[in-house]
Amino acid sequence: MKTGGVGGGKTLTGLNFEKKVDFQKLIGLIPGYEIKKISGKAGMGVFFERKLVARCFRKYDFYQFLSESKVNWKKMLSKKLLPDDALLVIIRETLFIIEVKYQQVAGSVDEKLQTCDFKRKQYLKLVSPLELKVEYVYVLSDWFRKPEYKDVLDYIHSVNCHFKFNELPMAWLGLPLKKI
Repeated sequence: MKTGGVGGGKTLTGLNFEKKVDFQKLIGLIPGYEIKKISGKAGMGVFFERKLVARCFRKYDFYQFLSESKVNWKKMLSKKLLPDDALLVIIRETLFIIEVKYQQVAGSVDEKLQTCDFKRKQYLKLVSPLELKVEYVYVLSDWFRKPEYKDVLDYIHSVNCHFKFNELPMAWLGLPLKKI
């Protein structure tokens, strides 16, 4: 992927993140994609060439999705987890929890990166009645490429969580791309 999210033939191949982002808006910018409300359903639908391929949930939308799916989260967790963004990729039967961490100075994000294993397991509990898989991924700024983050980044991988720098490739999510 080249800088700016444009690959060969000027095709967008991933979601580029900088500082505060609107995940749903980024998806809508990719050729062939449209984000729109699905009548009577929680969150937003992600359509590729008019076919529903995923659903996006922000914070409380995720619990509306659980409710419409007849999952009583209160019997499973003692406290709500509110995802920045959650993406249910239908064909993969996978819920991606996406946390964007953009840093330019040292701060509290360091410790937050170490919570992915706990959170992933909590989300797994929530969607286990729906037989969904969960992938927990951080989208990190270049700040986290520093040598002092090596142990934390190694830990993230060791507990089956993921991180990407500055982008989230559509192919990694299992979402289609427009052929040119």
